[in-house]
Amino acid sequence: MPLPAPDVPASQRLALDCRTLLDHRVGKGVCGCCGALRPRYKRLVDNIFPEDPEDGLVKANMEKLTFYALSAPEKLDRIGAYLSERLSRDVARHRYGYVCIAMEALDQLLMACHCQSINLFVESFLKMVRKLLESDKPSLQILGTNSFVKFANIEEDTPSYHRSYDFFVSRFSEMCHSSYEDPDIRTKIRMAGIKGLQGVVRKTVNDELQANIWDPQHMDKIVPSLLFNLQSGERTESRSPSPLQASEKEKESPVELTERCFRELLGRAAYGNIKNAVTPVLMHLDNHSLWEGKTFAVRCFKIIMYSIQSQHSHLVIQQLLGHLDANSKNSATVRAGIVEVLLEAAAIAASGSVGPTVLEVFNTLLRQLRLSVDYELTGSYDGSTNIGTKIIKAHEERQLQEAVIRTIGSFANTLPTYQRSEVMLFIMGKIPVPGIHPGLPSTGSGPEGTRMIQVMLLKSLVQVTAGYQTTNMLTALPSSFLEPLLSFSLTEDPEVRLLVLQILLSLIDRHDNTPKFSDISIISDISVLKLKVDKCSRQDNLFMKKHGQQLYRHIYLGCKEQSSGRKHYETLHALLGLLSVELANEEVVVDLIRLALALQDLALSTDEAMPVYNRCAVHALAAAYLNLICQLTTVPAFCQHIHEVIEVRQKESPYLLPEDVFVDNPKLPSSLEKVEGDVLFLQSKITEVLGGSGYNTERLATPYVPQYTDEDRLSKRKSIGETISLQVEVESRNSPEKEERTPAEEITFETLKNAIVDSVGMEEQERERRRQVVEKFQKAPFEEIAAHCGARATLLQSKLNQIFEITIRPPPSPSGTISSGYGQSQSRSVPIYEMKFPDLCVY
Repeated sequence: MPLPAPDVPASQRLALDCRTLLDHRVGKGVCGCCGALRPRYKRLVDNIFPEDPEDGLVKANMEKLTFYALSAPEKLDRIGAYLSERLSRDVARHRYGYVCIAMEALDQLLMACHCQSINLFVESFLKMVRKLLESDKPSLQILGTNSFVKFANIEEDTPSYHRSYDFFVSRFSEMCHSSYEDPDIRTKIRMAGIKGLQGVVRKTVNDELQANIWDPQHMDKIVPSLLFNLQSGERTESRSPSPLQASEKEKESPVELTERCFRELLGRAAYGNIKNAVTPVLMHLDNHSLWEGKTFAVRCFKIIMYSIQSQHSHLVIQQLLGHLDANSKNSATVRAGIVEVLLEAAAIAASGSVGPTVLEVFNTLLRQLRLSVDYELTGSYDGSTNIGTKIIKAHEERQLQEAVIRTIGSFANTLPTYQRSEVMLFIMGKIPVPGIHPGLPSTGSGPEGTRMIQVMLLKSLVQVTAGYQTTNMLTALPSSFLEPLLSFSLTEDPEVRLLVLQILLSLIDRHDNTPKFSDISIISDISVLKLKVDKCSRQDNLFMKKHGQQLYRHIYLGCKEQSSGRKHYETLHALLGLLSVELANEEVVVDLIRLALALQDLALSTDEAMPVYNRCAVHALAAAYLNLICQLTTVPAFCQHIHEVIEVRQKESPYLLPEDVFVDNPKLPSSLEKVEGDVLFLQSKITEVLGGSGYNTERLATPYVPQYTDEDRLSKRKSIGETISLQVEVESRNSPEKEERTPAEEITFETLKNAIVDSVGMEEQERERRRQVVEKFQKAPFEEIAAHCGARATLLQSKLNQIFEITIRPPPSPSGTISSGYGQSQSRSVPIYEMKFPDLCVY
């Protein structure tokens, strides 16, 4: 049976009602029967709030609340809900002091409690943080962000299946773009947004149960927000690959904070997430036209390349290449900006920059090079000249072409030797050869487009071969690469010929000797050059046996070209010098000396319509090279003859020496009609002095004559048929036989090629046979030599008897012929000793 209610005066009842109404707001100092009946966790929460919010959190009561939460973790979610209720009410009533106390209490509880019930408490916590972030007060936004960052640094023991951070990604991204009027407050809001995004990434990136932060819907908000703040510090360069060391002042900078956050985001990206992280960067640079400035784009990708894992570098490169293709019809400045970024990225990524698709990288760059040439020549992106098409600036396209060439070289420098050889062959296959294989057909650009593509691709080869080091010349210069390369040295275009020579220098030079031959001059003592000379290896000997004659021929014809200038002769001199120190054995030295003397004869020849400058340049080139080779052979008599001729030239004909020819304003005579006597190097004298030192005098005494091959199709002739007819004419003119030849077989390109190959092979066989004969007569015993000679004499006599038996016919007999039994006439053979010869025939 219920007890009767006590009789309470009306005034006391009113006071109790007021205390009940206020009890939920201020717990301290309000003591009534209703307050005593409230749950303990509420009373503990109420007790942490002081009467005056300026006094701050009551630490003693906070410790009691913390102890209670740890002792009764099942109450933690209720504590969080009650704190959230109070905070919401205080925000609505603008009691910001109590708001700060509530958040401090939440932070302390969050840091202290790591039990399984923490998830329900976190929900209340995030609800309060969201309430603060939704506020219009910057101070509350910053307060909520700081609490979220503390929460993000906590490693939870149990997973969460239903927690969502979509709101926080959107809100923090919005704060990063804050446009608050006060610049100081605006900076603080932006920094809070950056820290919030950093916290979201830390909290979600390693939690498989959370929504994937790498999804495009999130990355499209996070990355542009970071780039927006990074862009404000565009003038500041990226100082180092790691931003870990920074002063306190720099830590307060939004730019530096953004860079650290961006690096942390990229550093956590796995293989499958690189694309989603880089795509928003490309889109941001496109939307804000930041490729043209290059500086900010390069800085962004430097941060990316330094931050991601090195084995993922090639993924970034592939995305950049794909973006370059997608912008193939954009302005040249945009494409040049992308190429510059590729150049910097390749240098940072080193060996991992190309990845598994090596040739695809170079194919993309070469395709862009071809398109740029077409755009420059046609003047529009669609190959037409309509009024509505976008006009192209030629100088911008040239800048793009140079950037692409540098980028090709940068990528090639990251490759191992074997892959670089593949790239060289790949690029060589792309070079268009008129009438043979077009390689990269130009869309309407015509012959000029073909020439420009040849030049651009050869410049690319120069970049690829720069610094190329190999121990085996047969692998560095295989026939499939060397033959088409040398064929371009016969073209009329002097720029193409010069590029070919530069490529040869890069491939042959293995000891950095090229700079020492950069200037043509007469050096009395070549020891000052400090040349690095190694013994010629077996592979080098095989290479020169196989390709030596080709190289000599192209050097000879290069000197013969009327369009050759000073740079050509300097490069040819460097090539001769490199052959002498890199690939020379005794046989090569002999051939090079013959070649130098042949160049002298070329300059003296009146059949060639060479200008005076070219004649003087060839004389000077031959003199400089003979001066070099005589000191390399260290034969005193050879050196003496060369120096004597040079001294005579210095006195009588200085225009035949490099010091007077290869200068800016050479002083040359009007003609070279009387170049003879002591100013010329004598082949007979050189043969004599070198023969005494064991050199092959027979080969030295033979003048060098270049072989004519099918490669002449690329020079002044237009078709292979004209080449063949000219070679047949030259062959018949040089033949000692004057009798008419019956056309036994049709002369074709293959016939001439086989004849050249066979002649070279027969010459090698003959040389080997002579060496074996000499060796046999030197080492075999006398009896064996005598028996061998006797057998050869017997064999010779038997052959002669057979010949006489066949060819000798009897003189006419009175009876004419002898009839055989079958009615056929038969000539009567008379032995030679029975024949009677006239007296005039006997001696």
